[in-house]
Amino acid sequence: MNKEAGLIGLTSDEVAANRLQYGSNVLPETEPKKFYRILIDVVKEPMFLMLTVAGAIYLVLGDTAEALFILSFVFAVIGMTLFQEHKTQRALESLRDLSAPRALVIRDDVEIRIPGRDVVQGDLIVLHEGDRIAADALLIEGQVSVDESLLSGESVPVNKTLNEPLFASTVVTKGFAIARVQAVGIATAIGRIGESISQSDESVSGLQKASRSLIRIISLIAIGVASGLILINWLLNDLPFLESLLSGIALSMALLPEEITIILTVFLALGAWRITKINVLTRHVNAVESLGAITILAVDKTGTLTQNRMQIAELIVDGKSFRTLDGNTLSETYYPLVEFAMLATPADPFDPMEKAIQSFGHTHLEGTDHLHDECTPQFQYDLSADIMAMTRIYSDINPSHHLLATKGSPEAVADLCHLSEMRRAEVQSQVESMASRGLRVLGVASGELPLNEEEPIWPQSQHDFDFTFLGLIGFMDPPRPEVPNAIAQCRNAGIRVLMLTGDHPSTARSIAKAVALTEQPNVITGDEISRLDDQALLLRLQESDICARMQSDQKLRLVRLLQQSGNVVGMSGDGVNDAPALKAADVGIAMGERGSDVARESADIVLLDDSFASIVAAIEQGRAIYDNIIKATRFTFAVHIPIIALTLIPALLHWPIVLMPLHIVLLEILIDPACAIVFEAERASKNSMNRPPRPLSATPFSLNNIGFAMIQGAGIALILLVGYFVLMQKGWSIHAVQSTLFIALVFDLFLLVLANSDFADTIRFGTKRNPMLIYMFAGVITLLAMVLLIPALRDMLGFAQLSLTHLLGAGTLFLLSGIWLLIGSYASSKPLR
Repeated sequence: MNKEAGLIGLTSDEVAANRLQYGSNVLPETEPKKFYRILIDVVKEPMFLMLTVAGAIYLVLGDTAEALFILSFVFAVIGMTLFQEHKTQRALESLRDLSAPRALVIRDDVEIRIPGRDVVQGDLIVLHEGDRIAADALLIEGQVSVDESLLSGESVPVNKTLNEPLFASTVVTKGFAIARVQAVGIATAIGRIGESISQSDESVSGLQKASRSLIRIISLIAIGVASGLILINWLLNDLPFLESLLSGIALSMALLPEEITIILTVFLALGAWRITKINVLTRHVNAVESLGAITILAVDKTGTLTQNRMQIAELIVDGKSFRTLDGNTLSETYYPLVEFAMLATPADPFDPMEKAIQSFGHTHLEGTDHLHDECTPQFQYDLSADIMAMTRIYSDINPSHHLLATKGSPEAVADLCHLSEMRRAEVQSQVESMASRGLRVLGVASGELPLNEEEPIWPQSQHDFDFTFLGLIGFMDPPRPEVPNAIAQCRNAGIRVLMLTGDHPSTARSIAKAVALTEQPNVITGDEISRLDDQALLLRLQESDICARMQSDQKLRLVRLLQQSGNVVGMSGDGVNDAPALKAADVGIAMGERGSDVARESADIVLLDDSFASIVAAIEQGRAIYDNIIKATRFTFAVHIPIIALTLIPALLHWPIVLMPLHIVLLEILIDPACAIVFEAERASKNSMNRPPRPLSATPFSLNNIGFAMIQGAGIALILLVGYFVLMQKGWSIHAVQSTLFIALVFDLFLLVLANSDFADTIRFGTKRNPMLIYMFAGVITLLAMVLLIPALRDMLGFAQLSLTHLLGAGTLFLLSGIWLLIGSYASSKPLR
């Protein structure tokens, strides 16, 4: 990089010294939740309060062992909450580290991309359009327009030239520059204000809001029902008040599905972390919910469907063609075309096509008079929606003339050159031929203006110049080999794929054919989109999957129209102008390798490898996460039904109480890990991408899901209650009945885990499908062994000494429960919605 200009950058030793002297480029961030804050949150939970009250009652009753056991579980709850909080926090911090802004710096004469926090004072940073500036710096080469609204509140970009300051966290909206860092971290302007914009608060997801509302309703019901049970036991069943209160607390614990909060917090956070393993960064955890509901994917062609390895494949001048793959030497006939294409291109470009122009030119024009690396443009007309071409004007190449170099879409360049209809038709035919072979085509033109001593006043439009058409350049960007299979997956999953591109319609159609995008060959262009009203555009979109010659502002209109027609839209983009559409989409998808900082910060997810296949893999993972939330939710409601029944029904029928807070505490030791660990580790079902997307309004708490779970639980509850009645009729002691029912209930809990997993696959593949099942089963055996074989625990829980008769009784109830769940699993055809 520009050794002549002295732009070598810091050495590794200088970087280390400057970091030590001036500090790291970090701003004060929100710290992880403190221990005391977690403790307060735990104390406010209803389950904690009920356990504490139950422990106190046992102490008053003189049952010290029971009280200590209950209160020890309180500390276990705190421990599990701390573990889950730490695990979730670590996942979120990993996501934030990955999503932090990056910076392109020059060190040891080499350009490298580093995290923004690793920038040090004295670094040379390279800035392109769309970059967020990593630190306060002084512009030493180039010129840029910068959005400083974060600092000044002014939305109009500010032009910056040599020796002007650039401020951290502002955004380059146009141009190219190299700047030397003057201040980092809290020494920057934004640091002095005391804000941290790199740290965004995690908003509450729709599922979390719905779950909290549901839990509040169930909590109110639990309080009412438990209060009724206390009065029944005290006034009608003649139980002492404190024992009646214990039974009421037991029922409240049975009624309250507090696991739902754990399920959503852990599943969404860890799910987002798991998605990073497939090269997709989830910037907003809420996006995990929407991934599985996407009905339309509107994707950028370049770099997403193609490899983004742009190279010049063909040159055409006056009807003569030069194809690079033929291996021939470039003749002088094509020199002016390449020369003016380079002049119309920044010396250090960001765009892949412009990089290909500079690389080709330096390779084939080396040693000729057609290279002008030392020259800089005096003025420039940028690409616009009205004229899809750009012109750069030079005054230091020809001593008597300004030279004009123009490149852009062939139609726009032909129009600027005022070609005759016949010549324009020839050019259009050549463009069609090149585009039909999948080439992206640019037109190139040149022009001259006499030099004068006065400062020139440049006209408003490029149309006011006279241009000479030089020829066409065709670029090749081969499709990614994995894309056709990924598109087929989308088709099977009921997801429609739209291609959005600025390319010529024939190029777009050729790439679409190569990746098997659609059976509809119709193409809609940006010009058509501009002319059509919303209703007409929706009708055209029904028959067109390819959108060519698109402008960024048209993407926003497209996204909103598709949403208004009932679609859930995922849209990909990489430029500054794509940001509004990315924000508007249900799932905005930015490019990690070639995308601008602004696009990444506007998006919900970022593709770390820019590949379309990664989007599809993320959708599959999103569906799996949502499916697992449904499975865990069904399990939670199903497992609580028999616990509620065994707590409430005996009291109503004047039977001896079989489940007290102690027993429910033991069951929670298994239920919580089942929800937070076992179901979270469940792999995607084999048919997750062979069914239509779920409605965005779908919820795990729908009547279908909860009703299905309650039917599962009600069957088991009925079996256990009938077993209770039969055993009591046979003259079994209440302690024998308690131990038998508890054994059956614990094994039924494990059965419910299996039944709410993908039952057929679990039976077929066993623990290979979910290794956590073996740990769950081990937990079941360990818990039963402890409470049945350790005399102190057995006596405290009121269980009888284990006998073969008890095991046979429990085994019978377990077998009947298994048959019930097996029938339910095969008879039910309810999809996970």
